[in-house]
Amino acid sequence: MSKIAVLVGSLRQESFSRKVAKAVAELTPALSLDFIDIGAVSFFNEDLEANPPADWQALRDRVSSADAVLFVTAEYVRSVPGVLKNAIDICARPQGQGALGGKPAAIISTSLGAIGGFGANHHLRQSLASLDMKVLGQPEAYIGNTGALFDAEGQLIDERARAFLAAFGGAFETFIQRQVPPFEQRQVA
Repeated sequence: MSKIAVLVGSLRQESFSRKVAKAVAELTPALSLDFIDIGAVSFFNEDLEANPPADWQALRDRVSSADAVLFVTAEYVRSVPGVLKNAIDICARPQGQGALGGKPAAIISTSLGAIGGFGANHHLRQSLASLDMKVLGQPEAYIGNTGALFDAEGQLIDERARAFLAAFGGAFETFIQRQVPPFEQRQVA
């Protein structure tokens, strides 16, 4: 079973991005999703790199221990929310030794509108490319009209969305298996 660090780019308690991520967890039981609270992480400041704060190290350790990373984000001003960018900046350091470098990843962007966070999705892809992350190319996941996909308890009720997210999770699982050597091989290395 692959361990996946999940970074949700929305802090709102009723975040649709978080609901989508939880739906992926439910629909892809072969993936062990570790939801990391990035809202409590202090701001990146290069002056602190020599002696990084404990919250930075905790974030880096959890991401480092994962086989892959799932980014699920809303779109703010055609980009990712600042809290997600902050977590990425912290995990990208120290230069050349960051927790994200080379890891398999997948991106799901969400929005209340019809285009599903297209700008955030592609802006995030640019950042991840600079970290040499291998990002799932297909299927692309732009989840629009999120306000209509869930019931009052936060359960995904749209059958087309359920089928898509199940297929997305399966594709991500296969993608990770192609990128990450089996556990036994990692222990030898």
